[in-house]
Amino acid sequence: MDRLDAMRLFTRIVELGSFTRAADDLQLPRATVTHAVQQLEKRLGTRLLQRTTRHVSPTQDGEAYYERCLRLLADIEETESAFSSAGSSPKGKLRVDLQGTLAKHFVLPVIAQFFERYPDIELEIGMGDRLVDLVREGVDCVLRAGELADSSMVARRVASLQQVTCASREYLARHGTPETVEALRGHKAVNFLSARSGKPLPFDFVVDGTTRSMQLKGQVSVSDADAYSACCAAHLGFIQLPRYHVEARLKDGTFCEVLAPWRPAPMPVSVLYPHHRQLSPRVRVFVDWLADVMGRAG
Repeated sequence: MDRLDAMRLFTRIVELGSFTRAADDLQLPRATVTHAVQQLEKRLGTRLLQRTTRHVSPTQDGEAYYERCLRLLADIEETESAFSSAGSSPKGKLRVDLQGTLAKHFVLPVIAQFFERYPDIELEIGMGDRLVDLVREGVDCVLRAGELADSSMVARRVASLQQVTCASREYLARHGTPETVEALRGHKAVNFLSARSGKPLPFDFVVDGTTRSMQLKGQVSVSDADAYSACCAAHLGFIQLPRYHVEARLKDGTFCEVLAPWRPAPMPVSVLYPHHRQLSPRVRVFVDWLADVMGRAG
């Protein structure tokens, strides 16, 4: 195994925390992986990895070597892409994680267009709302909606989605339509649970240029966007979410928007990726394509 392959192998072991998982990921025999790391440590004259029965982690020297490997491998990939015989067309596997409803509504319906433009890229797509450790899980980039927590990742905002507050027509017929933000306090809500805290998210309204937040009582709380709108359709109370998710129901009159003059601020949509991936041609073209797709959506 040459030095570059050994570097790639070492970085995957660190990211996945396992010799076995790295071997499976790179489709190599476990014995080959073990031998390659032993030879690498012998050549460098230092121990790079600490091994336990359940996990593998880098030593202090291993962490420093890992960071340098990332930079070197990214530079090499960029250089090879610039001078390859295939011109500027990137190729290889790209691992991405997309927020579920954004993927279903905006990305997957047009994903064939990406492959038409970049036929040599292979996508491995995960979907969900959970927090993803991009480095540890070997994910190249993620698409997420909402304000971002402090992160060491590079973040690129690609859209701002209009949000609405709505309820089913039948709920409003039974309980009345609030005409002011304050009047909403007497109503029920379907509460959405934060993926980070596990607590219900507040309802937000922009009143005279200032955001006002309030918690509403309700009989049901959910952590899935489809369940959120389904509970609203079951007449269980108000919901607040990006308009695209309920556009069809607003048009056919099943749902009705309320308090439109005080809509919450638009929801940001961002792509995040590790600093060491920003030079990767595969990541760059996919992020640019996502920005184009989501820019049209916003």
